[in-house]
Order: sequence, then C-alpha cells, then structure tokens
Amino acid sequence: MKRFTWFIPFLLLVVLLPAGIASAQEPVPTPSDDDVNAVAKELYCPVCENIPLDVCPTQACAQWRDLIRLKLAEGWSEADIKDYFVDQYGARVLAEPPRSGLNWLVYIVPPVLLALGVFILYRTLRSMRNTAETIAPAPPVGHDNDYLNRVEEELRKRH
Repeated sequence: MKRFTWFIPFLLLVVLLPAGIASAQEPVPTPSDDDVNAVAKELYCPVCENIPLDVCPTQACAQWRDLIRLKLAEGWSEADIKDYFVDQYGARVLAEPPRSGLNWLVYIVPPVLLALGVFILYRTLRSMRNTAETIAPAPPVGHDNDYLNRVEEELRKRH
C-alpha cells in the first residue's frame, strides 16, 4: 500500500489542475449590438450602393454583422476588422477613405474651395461698396438744360 501513496496526490493533481486553469480564464464577453454597430457604421455594404452596414436590411449585411460580432468575440480590434473587410472587398467598403494617395484630395479640396469662395465673395462685396461710394451725386435742381427747366416749371404750375 505504501507503493501507491504517491499515486493519490498525483491523481488529484492531474484531475484538478485543468479545472483550476479553466476557472482562472475569464470568459470572453459577448459583444453587444452597440459594439457591433459601432464597427458596422464605419463600413459600407459591399453589395448595396451607399448604405452603411449597420442599417442595411439585406441578408448579406446581417451575415456580415454576425461576422463582426464573431470577430469582436475573438478579440479582434475595430482596425483589424476594417482591414479584414478591406482585404476581402476593397477600400470602397470604408466609410472614410484612407488618407493616402489621391484620397488626400477629399480632405484638402473642399476646405480650399470654401476659403476661395469666401475670399471671392468678400472681394466682390467690397468692390460693390466702393463702386456705390464713387458714383457722383445727383445734379442740383437748377439745371442749365432749358428743357428740364421748362418741365419743372410746368409741373409746378399744375400743383
């Protein structure tokens, strides 16, 4: 019996060790719909035109939202999920174009055009005001023109 005294502690160690390891691991929380939609609103449906993935009613989009939920449950970050969709469907699925190459024009051209428009409007209004100020005042009533003097005299007589 003394030969097997080491066997019982060894058996307990082998049986209880995996249970201790499993209980030490934290369960992975299931991502909420808000978590899924936070990622999905940054992506556009690869099938439909100009519809964000979080509001697209198609079955394909529902499957893609489930895929996002699965990836989040596996611990993927939002950037990893976006990269996955870009690898699968191209950069057109991103709500915000990547800031590289000619895509920089999307970020630069509108503010430049807005500033240019404000500048042109300012200059136009300023030149209109200056033109209005430089217009000569109306000549006085006593004209040298005989015709105008006669017309004014006739008007005074009628009143």
